[in-house]
Amino acid sequence: MSPASGSPAGTPPHEPGSRRSLQNSRALRWAMGIGAAAVIGVGLVLLFLLTLSTNNRELYERNYARLFVINMVVAGVLLAVIAWIAARLLVRLRRGKFGSRLLVKLAMIFALVGLAPGLLIYVVSYQFVARSIESWFDVKVEGALDAGVNLGRTTLDVLSNDLASKARGASALLTETPDAAAGLTLERIRDQLGVNDVVLWSNAGQMIASVGQSKFLLNPERPSAQQLRQVRAQRATSVVEGFDETGGTDGSSAPKAHIKAIVLVPTSNVGLLAEPRFLQVVQSLPPQLVNDALAVQAANREYQERALARNGLKRMYIGTLTLSLFLAVFGAVLLAVLLGNQLARPLLLLADGVRQVAAGDLTPKAVLQGKDELGGLTRSFADMTQQLADARNAVDLSMAQVVAARANLQTILDNLTAGVIVLDAQGRIESANPGATRILRVPLAAHEGRPLAGVPGLEAFAERVQAQFEMFLSERGQHGLDHWQQSFELHATQSPFSQDAITLVARGAELPDATRLLVFDDISEIVSAQRSQAWGEVARRLAHEIKNPLTPIQLSAERLEMKLASKVEGTDQALLKKSVKTIVDQVDAMKRLVNEFRDYARLPAAELKPVDLNALVLDILQLYDADNATVAVQTDLAPDCPLILGDAQQLRQVIHNLLQNAQDATESAQKAHPEADTPAVLLRTQWIPSVQRVRLVVLDHGTGFPEHILKRAFEPYVTTKARGTGLGLAVVKKIADEHGARIDLTNRVTDGIIEGAQVSLSFATSPNVAI
Repeated sequence: MSPASGSPAGTPPHEPGSRRSLQNSRALRWAMGIGAAAVIGVGLVLLFLLTLSTNNRELYERNYARLFVINMVVAGVLLAVIAWIAARLLVRLRRGKFGSRLLVKLAMIFALVGLAPGLLIYVVSYQFVARSIESWFDVKVEGALDAGVNLGRTTLDVLSNDLASKARGASALLTETPDAAAGLTLERIRDQLGVNDVVLWSNAGQMIASVGQSKFLLNPERPSAQQLRQVRAQRATSVVEGFDETGGTDGSSAPKAHIKAIVLVPTSNVGLLAEPRFLQVVQSLPPQLVNDALAVQAANREYQERALARNGLKRMYIGTLTLSLFLAVFGAVLLAVLLGNQLARPLLLLADGVRQVAAGDLTPKAVLQGKDELGGLTRSFADMTQQLADARNAVDLSMAQVVAARANLQTILDNLTAGVIVLDAQGRIESANPGATRILRVPLAAHEGRPLAGVPGLEAFAERVQAQFEMFLSERGQHGLDHWQQSFELHATQSPFSQDAITLVARGAELPDATRLLVFDDISEIVSAQRSQAWGEVARRLAHEIKNPLTPIQLSAERLEMKLASKVEGTDQALLKKSVKTIVDQVDAMKRLVNEFRDYARLPAAELKPVDLNALVLDILQLYDADNATVAVQTDLAPDCPLILGDAQQLRQVIHNLLQNAQDATESAQKAHPEADTPAVLLRTQWIPSVQRVRLVVLDHGTGFPEHILKRAFEPYVTTKARGTGLGLAVVKKIADEHGARIDLTNRVTDGIIEGAQVSLSFATSPNVAI
């Protein structure tokens, strides 16, 4: 029964279970087909026997019971088969098997299609059988009798209506006649109409006046209340009475039949006091007419009684016809189920495919190999499914590309040195990249969904950004702007060396979805470089202005000592020598300061050549042996370091400055703990193959740099020494920039305790020397 029990045509089953299911389904269909053919054959034989029996009444009456039993048995078998099929469909429907509802619907449709013509044929056949049996009797006699009965009724109706009409016309004579004078008027009406009896009744059914036979009756028959209501509604009524009385058909013994007409007497009075009156007219029927009517009625009754014998025969034929209808209907239902199953197979195949597609399964679908429209529909559906699968693969590929592009964009945003923040129209943070967190030094990811002004430390920055966006949006249409740009100072304090001070350059724009894009970058190093350049110009001018008078001052002091030393004695001579020495020493100090200014301002351009950094370090360390250095210098040189590109003279100055700063810091820290041994300064070189660079590191054991110095340690005149000029690290930074080297300055911290500072530079290798 189920189309889903086997594989559809054109799709051979691949599993043993599917093959067995297909074989069982085919066997079931063959068995049901053979059974349906057998039932139809038996039904046809029975109909043939019924046809033979109708030509022989005695044979029909003798074998009617057997034929009836056989028909009932066949109908019962068909009914049992249909019940079994209905039970299977009901079980499938309760189990929720796919296609059960469609099978039930198709079976009902086909059953109705078979039932409607069967009922039509049954009705037509019923009428035909009934009329055929009727034709066995004398149709003319029955028709004549019916015509006579109808003629009598029509005649009586015509007489009644005529009498009622005449009575209504005569009632006008009583309109202005009072009750006391009504008798004379009634006599005139009886003569005018030629009736037997005339009576005038009140509204309460009381007789006012009468003429004719009723005048001599003590208790004349009154009109009933129903008749009076009918007269009030219709203004007239008539009835034939006397046919129910017993009598013969001759004129002497005929019953006294008559026509009684009652009409409403019109009145001219208007108002509630006007009481209606009723005029009753009675006219006897001719005896001959009564006898003829009774004779026709009696003959028709006798003919009908004699025709009752044919009703039994009619019932037998109608019963046989009904059984034939049952056979036809049951066969139609059985065929409906079988044909519905065949029709439902491709539909169920399509429905199952649609359900799979709706569930996201776009694997190739089964098709039917038939050449009809349903087979073509299954093939078109399979092609559509394949196209959907191809389209989904294309969409998946596009989505993968979009995801990859988004991942690439996210990677780019994550690795941007600039900060990127997306804000909504209310200033709430929607997203931020790690660059923004690094520059602003605030974990912005933890504040997503919150206003930027609510982030601690960024209140002023958020307020100024919001003001810039409002100004931009208000002036955008007027000036055609697509972004705004502004610089900001964050964490600025009164100290010029504040480590928290950040200089930002920010740019803002509006995104298509009304969100706002804020991009900013830390230009503190650029500002520092500009400040270094400005200090270099100041140093150049200062060195020029100061150096010229220093030499005359020193020569003049020495000449005074030479002239006056022999002329003074004792304490005056000692004072003279001391003063001259002070002048000369201070002039030398001023010369050294001016030379440092000059070196910083006029540092020559580096001539980059291949340099062996380890050899250069070993050459310089000869000046820092145990005899010449207050703090020992320890080395850790990597033997695989390749040659680097650099200027040997400038690199020598860099190493000298770093070693001197490290020794000064270590010695200064050692004075706080004189009982401990002075640790050595460490100078290390490293080869880093992953980035193809050589690293130079100098580590001291001092107190490290304060937090407010770390960020500006490479700016001129920023120092922690009491007598330092602050130009040492500035010169190192300038030389490192000339060499394209990266320089880093950090404190070495262990368990929260600063153990010293570390300066590292990384140099590019020489491309002309093999590594």
